[in-house]
Amino acid sequence: MAPRANWKGYLRLSLVSCPIALYPATTDREKIRLNLLDKATGHRIRMQKVDADTGEPVEAGDIVKGYKTADGYVEITSEDLESIEIESSRTLDITRFVPHEEIDDLYNVRPYYVVPDGEAGRQAFAVIREAIRARGMVALGRVVISSREHVIALEPRGKGLMGTLLRYPYEVRDEAEFFDDIPDEPIPKEMIELATHIIDTMKGEFRPDEFEDRYETALRELIARKENGEAARPTRQKTPSKVVNLMDALRRSVEAQDGAGPGHPRKPVGRGAATAKKARGGTSQRRRRAG
Repeated sequence: MAPRANWKGYLRLSLVSCPIALYPATTDREKIRLNLLDKATGHRIRMQKVDADTGEPVEAGDIVKGYKTADGYVEITSEDLESIEIESSRTLDITRFVPHEEIDDLYNVRPYYVVPDGEAGRQAFAVIREAIRARGMVALGRVVISSREHVIALEPRGKGLMGTLLRYPYEVRDEAEFFDDIPDEPIPKEMIELATHIIDTMKGEFRPDEFEDRYETALRELIARKENGEAARPTRQKTPSKVVNLMDALRRSVEAQDGAGPGHPRKPVGRGAATAKKARGGTSQRRRRAG
Protein backbone atom coordinates (compact mmCIF):
# COMPACT_ATOMS: atom_id res chain seq x y z
CA MET A 1 0.00 0.00 0.00
CA ALA A 2 1.37 3.40 -1.00
CA PRO A 3 1.99 5.74 1.95
CA ARG A 4 -0.50 8.52 2.55
CA ALA A 5 0.64 12.08 1.99
CA ASN A 6 1.10 14.08 5.18
CA TRP A 7 0.38 17.34 3.39
CA LYS A 8 -0.99 18.51 0.06
CA GLY A 9 -0.99 22.04 -1.24
CA TYR A 10 1.00 24.35 -3.49
CA LEU A 11 4.70 25.10 -3.78
CA ARG A 12 5.25 28.73 -4.72
CA LEU A 13 8.35 30.58 -5.86
CA SER A 14 7.39 34.22 -6.41
CA LEU A 15 4.61 34.00 -9.06
CA VAL A 16 5.35 30.40 -10.08
CA SER A 17 3.37 27.71 -8.27
CA CYS A 18 2.49 24.03 -8.62
CA PRO A 19 0.52 21.43 -6.63
CA ILE A 20 2.70 19.18 -4.46
CA ALA A 21 2.43 16.43 -1.86
CA LEU A 22 4.72 15.67 1.10
CA TYR A 23 5.39 12.05 2.09
CA PRO A 24 7.42 10.90 5.11
CA ALA A 25 10.89 9.89 3.89
CA THR A 26 11.45 7.51 6.83
CA THR A 27 9.36 4.90 8.63
CA ASP A 28 9.55 2.75 11.75
CA ARG A 29 6.58 0.60 10.74
CA GLU A 30 8.74 -2.51 10.43
CA LYS A 31 9.97 -2.32 14.01
CA ILE A 32 8.57 -4.83 16.46
CA ARG A 33 6.01 -3.42 18.88
CA LEU A 34 5.07 -5.26 22.04
CA ASN A 35 1.48 -5.15 23.32
CA LEU A 36 0.40 -4.87 26.95
CA LEU A 37 -1.39 -8.03 28.15
CA ASP A 38 -3.30 -9.25 31.17
CA LYS A 39 -0.90 -11.82 32.63
CA ALA A 40 -3.76 -13.94 33.98
CA THR A 41 -5.84 -14.15 30.78
CA GLY A 42 -3.35 -13.31 28.03
CA HIS A 43 -5.79 -10.73 26.66
CA ARG A 44 -4.69 -7.31 25.43
CA ILE A 45 -5.09 -4.35 27.75
CA ARG A 46 -7.25 -1.47 26.56
CA MET A 47 -6.24 1.92 27.83
CA GLN A 48 -9.09 3.96 29.26
CA LYS A 49 -9.29 7.74 29.53
CA VAL A 50 -10.44 8.81 32.98
CA ASP A 51 -11.07 12.07 34.79
CA ALA A 52 -7.87 12.87 36.72
CA ASP A 53 -9.84 14.07 39.78
CA THR A 54 -12.88 11.77 39.92
CA GLY A 55 -11.30 8.69 38.37
CA GLU A 56 -14.46 8.18 36.28
CA PRO A 57 -14.16 7.08 32.60
CA VAL A 58 -14.72 9.85 30.02
CA GLU A 59 -16.36 9.18 26.65
CA ALA A 60 -14.42 10.19 23.54
CA GLY A 61 -17.11 12.71 22.55
CA ASP A 62 -16.70 14.50 25.87
CA ILE A 63 -12.95 15.00 25.57
CA VAL A 64 -11.78 18.46 24.52
CA LYS A 65 -8.44 20.25 24.29
CA GLY A 66 -7.33 22.94 26.70
CA TYR A 67 -4.37 25.00 27.90
CA LYS A 68 -3.40 25.26 31.56
CA THR A 69 -3.28 28.79 32.95
CA ALA A 70 -2.85 30.22 36.42
CA ASP A 71 -6.65 30.13 36.91
CA GLY A 72 -7.27 26.65 35.53
CA TYR A 73 -7.76 25.51 31.92
CA VAL A 74 -8.85 27.42 28.84
CA GLU A 75 -10.79 25.18 26.46
CA ILE A 76 -9.63 25.34 22.81
CA THR A 77 -12.11 23.98 20.25
CA SER A 78 -11.57 22.85 16.66
CA GLU A 79 -13.33 26.01 15.53
CA ASP A 80 -10.87 28.08 17.55
CA LEU A 81 -7.92 26.40 15.83
CA GLU A 82 -9.48 26.86 12.38
CA SER A 83 -9.87 30.56 13.08
CA ILE A 84 -6.08 30.97 13.23
CA GLU A 85 -5.48 29.09 9.96
CA ILE A 86 -2.57 30.73 8.18
CA GLU A 87 -1.49 30.80 4.56
CA SER A 88 1.07 28.01 4.94
CA SER A 89 -1.82 25.62 5.64
CA ARG A 90 -2.31 25.38 1.89
CA THR A 91 0.76 26.99 0.36
CA LEU A 92 4.45 26.25 0.88
CA ASP A 93 5.86 29.64 0.02
CA ILE A 94 9.63 29.81 -0.60
CA THR A 95 10.91 32.91 1.16
CA ARG A 96 14.71 32.60 1.19
CA PHE A 97 17.70 30.68 -0.17
CA VAL A 98 20.68 29.84 2.04
CA PRO A 99 23.89 27.78 1.70
CA HIS A 100 23.44 24.21 2.96
CA GLU A 101 26.44 24.43 5.28
CA GLU A 102 24.82 27.30 7.21
CA ILE A 103 22.03 25.06 8.52
CA ASP A 104 23.16 23.57 11.84
CA ASP A 105 22.31 19.86 12.13
CA LEU A 106 20.71 20.60 15.51
CA TYR A 107 17.82 22.24 13.67
CA ASN A 108 16.93 19.18 11.54
CA VAL A 109 13.77 17.37 12.67
CA ARG A 110 12.59 14.91 10.02
CA PRO A 111 12.78 14.50 6.22
CA TYR A 112 9.96 14.39 3.67
CA TYR A 113 9.83 13.56 -0.01
CA VAL A 114 8.23 16.37 -2.00
CA VAL A 115 6.62 15.34 -5.29
CA PRO A 116 4.30 16.99 -7.84
CA ASP A 117 0.67 16.19 -7.11
CA GLY A 118 -0.93 15.20 -10.42
CA GLU A 119 -0.04 16.15 -13.97
CA ALA A 120 -0.82 19.82 -13.66
CA GLY A 121 2.20 21.84 -12.64
CA ARG A 122 4.84 19.15 -13.28
CA GLN A 123 6.83 21.50 -15.49
CA ALA A 124 6.68 24.29 -12.92
CA PHE A 125 7.85 21.80 -10.27
CA ALA A 126 10.78 20.76 -12.49
CA VAL A 127 11.71 24.39 -13.14
CA ILE A 128 11.79 25.19 -9.40
CA ARG A 129 13.75 22.00 -8.66
CA GLU A 130 16.38 22.61 -11.33
CA ALA A 131 16.73 26.30 -10.47
CA ILE A 132 17.50 25.35 -6.85
CA ARG A 133 19.94 22.69 -8.07
CA ALA A 134 21.69 25.14 -10.41
CA ARG A 135 22.36 27.55 -7.56
CA GLY A 136 23.42 24.83 -5.11
CA MET A 137 21.33 26.41 -2.40
CA VAL A 138 18.64 25.32 0.05
CA ALA A 139 15.19 26.89 -0.19
CA LEU A 140 13.43 27.86 3.05
CA GLY A 141 9.67 28.01 3.39
CA ARG A 142 6.84 27.40 5.85
CA VAL A 143 4.33 24.56 5.99
CA VAL A 144 1.57 23.52 8.41
CA ILE A 145 1.65 19.82 9.38
CA SER A 146 -0.48 18.41 12.20
CA SER A 147 -1.91 21.88 12.89
CA ARG A 148 1.53 23.38 13.63
CA GLU A 149 3.53 25.64 11.33
CA HIS A 150 7.09 24.52 10.60
CA VAL A 151 10.03 26.01 8.77
CA ILE A 152 11.05 23.58 6.01
CA ALA A 153 14.29 23.37 4.03
CA LEU A 154 13.97 22.17 0.42
CA GLU A 155 16.76 20.77 -1.73
CA PRO A 156 16.79 18.72 -4.95
CA ARG A 157 16.96 14.94 -4.61
CA GLY A 158 16.78 12.93 -7.82
CA LYS A 159 13.59 13.84 -9.70
CA GLY A 160 11.98 15.35 -6.64
CA LEU A 161 12.77 17.49 -3.63
CA MET A 162 13.66 16.58 -0.09
CA GLY A 163 12.05 18.74 2.55
CA THR A 164 13.47 18.77 6.07
CA LEU A 165 11.43 20.26 8.90
CA LEU A 166 13.53 22.59 11.04
CA ARG A 167 13.31 23.40 14.73
CA TYR A 168 12.72 26.91 16.00
CA PRO A 169 15.50 28.52 18.06
CA TYR A 170 13.53 28.12 21.31
CA GLU A 171 13.57 24.34 20.74
CA VAL A 172 17.39 24.15 20.59
CA ARG A 173 19.27 24.08 23.87
CA ASP A 174 22.35 26.25 24.31
CA GLU A 175 25.47 24.06 24.14
CA ALA A 176 27.13 26.26 26.74
CA GLU A 177 24.82 24.74 29.38
CA PHE A 178 26.53 21.40 28.82
CA PHE A 179 30.02 22.16 27.52
CA ASP A 180 31.19 25.14 29.59
CA ASP A 181 31.86 22.96 32.66
CA ILE A 182 34.14 20.60 30.72
CA PRO A 183 37.66 21.47 31.90
CA ASP A 184 40.49 22.05 29.44
CA GLU A 185 42.70 18.97 29.47
CA PRO A 186 46.39 19.04 28.55
CA ILE A 187 46.81 16.57 25.66
CA PRO A 188 50.29 15.31 24.71
CA LYS A 189 50.95 15.50 20.98
CA GLU A 190 51.82 11.80 20.86
CA MET A 191 48.38 10.86 22.14
CA ILE A 192 46.68 12.82 19.36
CA GLU A 193 48.91 11.18 16.74
CA LEU A 194 48.17 7.69 18.09
CA ALA A 195 44.43 8.38 18.16
CA THR A 196 44.42 9.80 14.62
CA HIS A 197 46.33 6.74 13.44
CA ILE A 198 43.61 4.51 14.91
CA ILE A 199 40.98 6.57 13.08
CA ASP A 200 42.85 6.28 9.78
CA THR A 201 43.04 2.48 10.06
CA MET A 202 39.26 2.40 10.54
CA LYS A 203 38.34 4.62 7.57
CA GLY A 204 35.71 3.33 5.17
CA GLU A 205 32.75 4.25 2.99
CA PHE A 206 29.33 5.15 4.35
CA ARG A 207 27.27 2.02 3.59
CA PRO A 208 23.88 2.19 5.34
CA ASP A 209 22.86 -1.12 3.74
CA GLU A 210 25.39 -2.76 6.07
CA PHE A 211 23.73 -1.33 9.18
CA GLU A 212 22.08 -3.98 11.34
CA ASP A 213 19.58 -3.27 14.09
CA ARG A 214 21.07 -5.86 16.42
CA TYR A 215 18.45 -5.32 19.10
CA GLU A 216 15.64 -5.86 16.58
CA THR A 217 17.33 -9.06 15.33
CA ALA A 218 17.82 -10.36 18.86
CA LEU A 219 14.21 -9.49 19.75
CA ARG A 220 12.89 -11.44 16.74
CA GLU A 221 15.03 -14.44 17.72
CA LEU A 222 13.76 -14.20 21.30
CA ILE A 223 10.13 -14.13 20.12
CA ALA A 224 10.75 -17.17 17.87
CA ARG A 225 12.26 -19.12 20.76
CA LYS A 226 9.42 -18.20 23.12
CA GLU A 227 6.88 -19.14 20.45
CA ASN A 228 8.49 -22.59 20.26
CA GLY A 229 8.33 -22.97 24.01
CA GLU A 230 12.06 -22.44 24.53
CA ALA A 231 13.50 -20.48 27.41
CA ALA A 232 15.26 -17.17 26.89
CA ARG A 233 19.03 -17.28 26.63
CA PRO A 234 20.48 -14.48 28.74
CA THR A 235 23.67 -13.01 27.36
CA ARG A 236 26.37 -11.49 29.50
CA GLN A 237 27.19 -7.97 28.43
CA LYS A 238 30.86 -7.18 28.14
CA THR A 239 31.84 -4.30 30.38
CA PRO A 240 34.63 -2.12 28.94
CA SER A 241 37.77 -2.47 31.00
CA LYS A 242 38.68 0.55 33.07
CA VAL A 243 41.43 2.59 31.44
CA VAL A 244 44.29 2.97 33.89
CA ASN A 245 46.92 4.35 31.54
CA LEU A 246 45.56 6.23 28.52
CA MET A 247 48.84 6.17 26.60
CA ASP A 248 49.13 2.41 27.06
CA ALA A 249 45.52 1.96 25.92
CA LEU A 250 46.20 4.00 22.79
CA ARG A 251 49.33 2.00 21.96
CA ARG A 252 47.52 -1.31 22.43
CA SER A 253 44.65 -0.03 20.26
CA VAL A 254 47.12 0.82 17.49
CA GLU A 255 48.58 -2.69 17.70
CA ALA A 256 45.10 -4.24 17.61
CA GLN A 257 43.98 -2.17 14.63
CA ASP A 258 47.15 -2.78 12.65
CA GLY A 259 46.69 -6.51 13.09
CA ALA A 260 42.93 -6.54 12.54
CA GLY A 261 43.14 -8.05 9.05
CA PRO A 262 41.57 -7.06 5.72
CA GLY A 263 38.49 -5.55 7.29
CA HIS A 264 40.65 -2.78 8.74
CA PRO A 265 43.12 -1.74 6.03
CA ARG A 266 46.39 -0.30 7.23
CA LYS A 267 47.04 3.15 5.85
CA PRO A 268 50.19 5.18 6.51
CA VAL A 269 49.38 8.57 7.94
CA GLY A 270 52.68 10.40 7.92
CA ARG A 271 53.91 11.56 11.29
CA GLY A 272 51.05 9.84 13.11
CA ALA A 273 52.02 6.49 11.61
CA ALA A 274 55.67 7.10 12.44
CA THR A 275 54.75 7.87 16.03
CA ALA A 276 52.59 4.75 16.20
CA LYS A 277 55.44 2.64 14.78
CA LYS A 278 57.87 4.22 17.24
CA ALA A 279 55.45 3.51 20.09
CA ARG A 280 55.10 -0.12 19.05
CA GLY A 281 58.87 -0.46 18.70
CA GLY A 282 59.42 1.05 22.11
CA THR A 283 56.90 -1.34 23.62
CA SER A 284 58.62 -4.34 21.96
CA GLN A 285 62.06 -3.19 23.17
CA ARG A 286 60.80 -2.84 26.73
CA ARG A 287 59.32 -6.33 26.54
CA ARG A 288 62.65 -7.79 25.28
CA ARG A 289 64.53 -6.03 28.07
CA ALA A 290 61.99 -7.26 30.59
CA GLY A 291 62.39 -10.84 29.28
